[in-house]
Amino acid sequence: MATALALGRRGLGRVWPNPAVGCVIVDSHGAVAGRGWTQPGGRPHAETEALLRAGKRARGGTAYVTLEPCSHFGKTPPCAESLISAGISRVVAALLDPDERVAGQGFQTLEKAGVKVEQGLSEHAARFDQAGFFSRVLHGRPMIALKTAMSLDGRVATLTGDSKWITGPESRRHGHLLRASHDAILIGVGTAIADNPRLDCRISGFDKASPVRIILDSQLKLANYTELDVIARAKNQKTWVFTVSKDKNRISKLEALGVQVFQISSTNSGHVDVKAVSAVLAEQGITRLLIEGGASVATSFLSNRLVDRVHAFRAPQIIGADGLAAIGPLGLARVADGPRFIRCDTQIIEDDCVDLYVVSE
Repeated sequence: MATALALGRRGLGRVWPNPAVGCVIVDSHGAVAGRGWTQPGGRPHAETEALLRAGKRARGGTAYVTLEPCSHFGKTPPCAESLISAGISRVVAALLDPDERVAGQGFQTLEKAGVKVEQGLSEHAARFDQAGFFSRVLHGRPMIALKTAMSLDGRVATLTGDSKWITGPESRRHGHLLRASHDAILIGVGTAIADNPRLDCRISGFDKASPVRIILDSQLKLANYTELDVIARAKNQKTWVFTVSKDKNRISKLEALGVQVFQISSTNSGHVDVKAVSAVLAEQGITRLLIEGGASVATSFLSNRLVDRVHAFRAPQIIGADGLAAIGPLGLARVADGPRFIRCDTQIIEDDCVDLYVVSE
């Protein structure tokens, strides 16, 4: 199952709206006969890939799979039926699929055909990997991760706005790998104009793993900054802009350049409603969202309790109180009122420290 989990992670960021699943087929003698993982775009499924590699050796064997095999017809036949047809005698699955089209029916189909089914092996690890898919299906929004690169005192730039570079080159490389494991990356229009970021994955071999670029732009200021990378390369890398503006000229101008514009509800202050954005992203199939925007965007998602994970990159440097803070005002009266997280991993990358936090339920 550990191998199946590792295989499944290869699909993170590339298979939405489907889950990133891994599968290992072990033959009747206990030897690995086939391995598979969900392919880009969500098809073929992991089981199909593993069975193809296993061939006749699958008969009488065991399939270790990170999520319940599907039981419904889509672009391909149900994986449960494929496992039965291949002669698999036992299926060990980490998780039950929460999708109402499956939700236990895959297991039932297998058991009715005489296949022994076991579930729950490595469930915690699988649930962590499938957090985005589960969030979209059960809560109607993606799993949302916030990435910050800051000094020891929580600053992301100096008082002049200079931020290149707080963390080192290997940390930035790690950040690109993080982008590759998410379906979409989000910033605010202020960051887009100030930094002109590319928001892609610039690591050899990962050129096709760049996420969908999402910019929150309440008044469609980007229509006046078409030289920015997020606009200039919109036809090469999917770029979505969320706005409350109804300016048809600006919308048409951006759409002609390849940008997909979503008109969304506004907050009382006239800004884009991030809860509504999250819901639309789920409708579009996004399961994993990475926020790399400035303090205002991070604060909006945090204040609305929408952040599930925090990737905190910290450099061994002090910038001072006159620097720009990573997080804006949350208006907390008590410490207990703030969003709370649990640290679940720490990595030392050169001189930097990278902590992963998950929200405390």
